[in-house]
Amino acid sequence: MTHVTSMLETYPKDLGGVDRQKLAECIAACFECAQTCTACADACLSEDMVAELTKCIRTNLDCADICATTGKVLSRHTGYDANLTRAVLQACQAACKACGDECAQHADMHEHCRVCAEACRRCEQACAELIGSLG
Repeated sequence: MTHVTSMLETYPKDLGGVDRQKLAECIAACFECAQTCTACADACLSEDMVAELTKCIRTNLDCADICATTGKVLSRHTGYDANLTRAVLQACQAACKACGDECAQHADMHEHCRVCAEACRRCEQACAELIGSLG
């Protein structure tokens, strides 16, 4: 059991019809992706050909910020707003797709981009699954 799951289980009110497992997986994927994208941007800055990675760095940093924000929004349940949650999840899904696509273009040359693309794909999928479970 993760701390994310433990916190969801200790929430004193009803979470409604939200799938707790999908919610926990999405929160964890968001925070993991945020860290991975931040680390990938930093690794890109250390590459000799940093000028060629400008778009990748920008996409990484945007994705990291959006994923971190999404993880925070998903961690709050009091006064839940389904429309806002759906919009945040859709933005995160789009950011992860864009970042995953960009990093995949550099994955053959830079292992950190391959790892980042995988994290982005995982988060993109977790967001899609949670959106699908919201009805």
